[in-house]
This record gives sequence, C-alpha cells and structure tokens, in this order.
Amino acid sequence: MKKTHTCGELKKKDQGATVTLMGWVQTRRDHGGLIFVDLRDRAGLTQVVFNPETAPQAHTEAHGIRSEYVLAVTGTVAPRPSGTVNPKLPTGEIEVHVTGLTILNTAKALPFMIEDDTDVAENLRLKYRYLDLRRPSLQKILITRHRITQTVRRFLDQRGFIDVETPFLTKSTPEGARDYLVPSRVNPGMFFALPQSPQLFKQILMVAGFERYYQIVKCFRDEDLRSDRQPEFTQIDLEMSFIDQDEIISLMEELLAAVCKEVKGVNVALPFPRLTFREAMDRYGSDKPDTRFGLELKDISDIAKATDFKVFLQALEPGGAVKGFAAPGMAVLSRKEVDDLTNEAKIFGAKGLAWIKVTDSGFDSPIAKFFKDGQIAAIAARLEAKPGDLMLFIADSPKLVADTLGYLRLLVGKRRNLIDETKLNFLWITDFPLVEWNDEEGRFDAMHHPFTGPRDEDLPLMESDPAKVHAKAYDIVLNGSEIGGGSIRIHRADVQSRMFSLLKIAEEDARKKFGFLLEALEYGAPPHGGLAFGLDRLTAILTGTQSIRDVIAFPKTQKAICLMTEAPSRVSAAQLRDLSIKLDIVE
Repeated sequence: MKKTHTCGELKKKDQGATVTLMGWVQTRRDHGGLIFVDLRDRAGLTQVVFNPETAPQAHTEAHGIRSEYVLAVTGTVAPRPSGTVNPKLPTGEIEVHVTGLTILNTAKALPFMIEDDTDVAENLRLKYRYLDLRRPSLQKILITRHRITQTVRRFLDQRGFIDVETPFLTKSTPEGARDYLVPSRVNPGMFFALPQSPQLFKQILMVAGFERYYQIVKCFRDEDLRSDRQPEFTQIDLEMSFIDQDEIISLMEELLAAVCKEVKGVNVALPFPRLTFREAMDRYGSDKPDTRFGLELKDISDIAKATDFKVFLQALEPGGAVKGFAAPGMAVLSRKEVDDLTNEAKIFGAKGLAWIKVTDSGFDSPIAKFFKDGQIAAIAARLEAKPGDLMLFIADSPKLVADTLGYLRLLVGKRRNLIDETKLNFLWITDFPLVEWNDEEGRFDAMHHPFTGPRDEDLPLMESDPAKVHAKAYDIVLNGSEIGGGSIRIHRADVQSRMFSLLKIAEEDARKKFGFLLEALEYGAPPHGGLAFGLDRLTAILTGTQSIRDVIAFPKTQKAICLMTEAPSRVSAAQLRDLSIKLDIVE
C-alpha cells in the first residue's frame, strides 16, 4: 500500500483532496456516533473522523482501535467545523473524513503513554526505548542531530576534507581512561582495544599526505560514568596539515556558525571571544566557564593579608589565595541557608566558607570583628557588592579556591535565575599548560595528551622548568560546557621523544606503545593539528535537553547497561574456550 502523505504535512490548501495516511493511533475518542482518532507519524498529527453514515464498515472497525495500533486510512481532507479548529497543531484547521480503514497491526497495553509530558522513570523508558523514541520530543532531538551532522558534512566537504574511516579494533594505549578490550580468537591471549579516540590514526593520515581528514566516529571509554557521559560516544573528528592555531580556530568558528544557523536559525557573532587558561581560572574558577552571566571572582589576597583574620592569614602563608564574589540579593539568606552553602563548598575540600552580608546600614558577619576600619568596605568595592548582596570567600590553595568558587558561582547563578537560557555563548580557551604535576605519581602528566605540541618559544623550558611550558592547545566552550578541544601536534620525532622523557615514559615503553607513530614521524611528517567536537554534548545544548541520553538513540545507564537489550550479558563456556579465556570469579 503506497503512503501518499505524512500525517503532519496536510494543510488548508489540501481541502477536497483524497489522501492515504499511515501511522500510529495517538488517541481515540468515541462521541456516540462519530469516532475521532489522532493519527501520528514522524511528521506530526492529523485528526481523522469515522462517520457511520458515510463509511459504515470503517466506522464499525474503528470501534476496536486502541492506542498505538498501526493504521492505514484513506479519506477526504475537509475543514474542521466552526469552533473546533486547534491552533496548537500545524494540521489544526483540517481533518480527514475516512472512507477506508486497514488495521496494519495491533499493540499490547502500553507500559507508559506515548506523551512528551511524562514523568515515567527513565529506567522504564530505556527498557522500552522503541516506545520512548516514538515521543515527538525525542524524535525532534534525533532529527536535529541528523541536521547537525549533515551540515558538518556539507561544510567540510566544501572545504576539501576527506571522510576516512579508522579502525575500531586497534592497539591498547594509555589515554587517560580504561580501554574496552576485545579478545582475539586467532591470537590466543592477545587483545584489541576499542579506540578512545582516533588520535593516532588521524596523525598517521597527515603523515600519509591526506592534508584534510574528518570523520563522525564512535569512541569508547571504560570509565566511571556521570550524568553527561556515556561509555560510547560520538566525535566530529578532524585533522589538517600545514595549518596554525588561528587558522583552525577561524575555520571551526565558521563551522559552528553554520550549524547554529541550520538548527537554531540564529547568526552567531564571529570571531568568538578568547580567554587564556590562566584568565579563565582567575576570573571564573573554571577552564570551561559559563559566560552568560557575571559574578566574576575577585582576588582579595592583598587586603586579606592586612587583616587579623587567622583563617585568611594561614591560607596565604604557604602561597595560597583568598578570593570571592558577591551573590546578588542573597543577604536575606538565613544562617541555615548559608550553612548549606558552606556544606556545598566542603564537597571540594574547602575547610569552610567565609561570608559577609551587605546591608543598608553596613556589613553583617561573624568575622567582621577581625577587620580594621575600611577593610570590608575595600573588599565590597572590589567585589562591586551592593546592599542586599552576600559576599562569599574561600581561602586555600589557588586550585581549591578556583574549583570551589567556580562551583558556587554556577550554583548562585542558577538559584538567582541569572542565566539567560536563550543565549549561545561560545568561548575559546587557549594557552593551556603543557603538563600538570601529579602528586600521587610524583611526576608530570600531559594536560591534554602526549602528542600536544609545546609553544615554540617554550621549548627550552621543557627540561629546566616544565610547569612554565604552554601548549599549542585550545578548547571550545559553549554555555559552560566543553564541546570540543584540540591542538597543534608534535610533528618532529626529537620533540616527541623529549615529551615522553618529560612524562617519564621510557624509550622502550614509548616504542612498545606508540612505535608506529614515532617511526612515522621520521618519514617527513608535516606540521599538523586538529580538533574533535563532542557531537552528543553539542546536540544536547542546541536542543536544550538536560540529559545526554536523550540525544543518543540507544544509550546506556550510568552503570553502562543497555536495559533494552540487557547488555552486557554472560556468554557461553564454548565462546570463552574459543577465545582462550577462563573466568575466575566467585559467584
């Protein structure tokens, strides 16, 4: 049976036309004569009417229709009677008077209704994902995801990028998270790894002379999951040869502008703002700051060291910092509510949270007695605090101060409704440190990955003062979420060897783990760099969904389980024998 129209495309101009519609029953209403059915497909809803006088057989069959039955109806498009137009529906001015009905399939009683406004537990929705995906809101999100990927493909194709697939069965390499391992049957005792990213392969493609590569690719990380992470996720991955950081940034801004125009209908201003890593941490306490609202952090260490407040002085003595911000309108908080904020701060390891209320008559705080005349006023001036505001302070190591105040800033921004949800604020973070010190291991770790290039002017510091070396790295942030990141790579074998030495990776280990890349760098590797966007996170932000699982057709739970297929699952002893695997697990 040929489907001639979709349920959501009929308009007033189609009146009088004979059409065939196919779809699912959203609702059925029996008015004691006429039977009304809202028929739904991916495009939307159309009301179809069964009249016992004009189509008695179809009307009789319609008595047995239930929710989610699959129907084919033939009929005539007609205007709705006066007073029954539904302005909320694109098809709300018309209805279809049915002349013929075929029930294509029936449906069991549903575990939940197919409605957008549902409070059904997510676990139940994921178990019956094929029903959950019938909801128009989820279909709209996945259609938007499709539009994003198609826009990306068109944009990159027009600019000379080649879509090249890279292997899923590859070598296990240290990349910051655990690998998903795949046993090799034909090589007993050996394992492939699913790629955490195509990083090494895309660099190899540059050595191979492809110059501009991209791929929309699955990546895999076996890590403890948070609400915004999945064990398998999708990257928009790309790499270019003979290019510098500014050229990459400019091109990626054009790409994101094209995506926003396609899916949101907005023109984003170019170029995007940029902050160095240090500026972002100093002003926002985060390397992925949400710049849709203010509340910038202010350093008051110079004022604090002249006070008699021991908490501040003890923090400053070993090289710490005292910083704060003014929370607008929060001077009305009770002592218990302020204590609740203190408990939030302690999550990050802060010993406490100092606070001062700004009132019309002055300042109110249990720590006010430790300040000399004019000191609190000077702090209030620096924080630009007004009467009614609550000044909040953390005194500790610079990192703990930044992490804690960065979190509290976001918390206050949300509670005080300071965030404009209609904004799309893009921001580049640049000039990251090349390495960061790992106290537990007693050595430096790569802040991004071991193939990130150091700035040319910092090369002499790699051995003498590594902490001062800056990377040719850049992250792209949207509304407080990192949606992508990349770098100019190391393309010289001697510099790569120095990087491994800095990270305490022995030459033998480096050859064992990355030998094919190191050898490739010795065969005329061009200067190159790239970037990877997180497609799932980008889609979540552009569609306004709170859960990254809503932008993935078949997601996993936070325990990395697919409730629909019940994966992962045990396998038979015969399969394990074929793979030369023996389980030693106490049941």
